[in-house]
Amino acid sequence: MSDTVPYEIRRGEIETYFDRTAADAWKKLTSDAPLGRIRASVRAGREEMRSFLLSLMPADLTGARVLDAGCGTGALAIALAARGATVVGIDLSPTLIAHAADLARAAGFGHATRFEAGDMLASSHGRFDHVVLMDSLIHYEPADAAAALATLAARTDRSIAFTVAPKTPMLTVMHRAGRLFPRADRAPAIVPVATDRFGDRLESHPGLAGWSMEHERRVTSGFYKSHGMELVRS
Repeated sequence: MSDTVPYEIRRGEIETYFDRTAADAWKKLTSDAPLGRIRASVRAGREEMRSFLLSLMPADLTGARVLDAGCGTGALAIALAARGATVVGIDLSPTLIAHAADLARAAGFGHATRFEAGDMLASSHGRFDHVVLMDSLIHYEPADAAAALATLAARTDRSIAFTVAPKTPMLTVMHRAGRLFPRADRAPAIVPVATDRFGDRLESHPGLAGWSMEHERRVTSGFYKSHGMELVRS
């Protein structure tokens, strides 16, 4: 197989990984359970990035409809619901979706959240005020990631907040070595992205006409490297 993997194939790999191989590991990673040093650094990085993405949203989301695309265990969706939003959480893993729904009900937000297993790009999910994709594009080639954002933009009225894996020397070495995660349950290959070039790609994408890049922030925490970006409808 070439280094460039089509969206459909990569999507299948991600579904297999998160639903069969590492569902329990991700439940633990996104909980308060004790972790080893490396995974604790990943948890801390994810929490910092989640806080940044939330900071891009209004504090009061009453009446807003938000898509959490690639919602995993639902931490971001629950935080958005706590601000008053009606949240649709989509993930490829039925196992993680079921867990997210349980956590939302336990937190008292079952009425404000709907979790479904499936493709985050499906038009059947409807229209949204805001879309958030935390670490949902990091396994896709830049062209596929840009196309995914354009697909979502066609059904989004206000903003899209997302992350990519920044192309740094350290991440590139780990990517090539296949050692981003230290154990056999590592994820499908993460695709490092040159963030400046990716921003230029988005600015020139015909499907993103009328959208502009706003805030950005990079988070580095041990093995976790992520770059948050925001598209806003002009």
